[in-house]
Order: sequence, then structure tokens, then C-alpha cells
Amino acid sequence: MKKYTTAIWSGNVKDGNGYLISESKALDNTQYSYNSRFDKGTGTNPEELMAAAHAGCFTMQLSADLTKAGFTPEVLETKCSIIMEEGRITASELVVKAKVARIKEEQFQEIAIAAKENCPVSKAYDSLEISLSANLENSAV
Repeated sequence: MKKYTTAIWSGNVKDGNGYLISESKALDNTQYSYNSRFDKGTGTNPEELMAAAHAGCFTMQLSADLTKAGFTPEVLETKCSIIMEEGRITASELVVKAKVARIKEEQFQEIAIAAKENCPVSKAYDSLEISLSANLENSAV
């Protein structure tokens, strides 16, 4: 499998701007700029896109792993934060809230940790510190 996104930039880094076009057109002339990266400007930024990739990949991996273990997730909601310090991306923080019937907390935690370790984006981000907070919101088993 090979997927692509094209980035086009005009101008200097501080005053210029760019846009992104993805193969699927999910990003279709999506703006990004210095202000959208380092301030509150309109558009996206590389760290937000990294967070989207990790949240999406981890959540799909968790769903697959739960299914393989005989559970059907009702809802999986993952927030990912990418941390940049001193010009270096240093960490990815995953926080997942899950509703999964009949699963015990210990088993859910084991499956969530395995999904964090085995999702392809986690493997691509292996130089980062990757943390996980997995919250099962079910009533008692």
C-alpha cells in the first residue's frame, strides 16, 4: 500500500502559507501556515496531522484486537496529542474512552496496550515516548 499527500507552499516561513491535497481528497486545498502551527491561525499543521494519524490508526487497531478477542466495541473515542519541545517532536499521548460490553478491566487494559504497541503509526513513531490512558466506561461486567 502506498498513500500520498502533496504540500504546496508559497512565501517565507513566517508570512507565507501553504495547502495540502491528499490522495483521497479528505485534505483538499487544506490551508496550513506558521500561524496555524504556532498560534491560533486558521488551518491545520503537521503535529495535528500526526495526531490524527495516530488516533485513527490506534483506534482501528484497538477495534481489530477487541474483535479478535471476541468483543464488539460499542464506541471507541481516542484523543491524541503530539508534543513538540524545543523544535523536536518528543511524544504522542493517546487517551481512549471505550464502551465494550462484557469485557473485564484487566483484559481491556491488556488489549489496549497491545494495540498501542502494534498499530503501524505507533511503530513509525517509535522514537517518541508514547503514553496511553485507557478508560473503560462500562458498568460492572
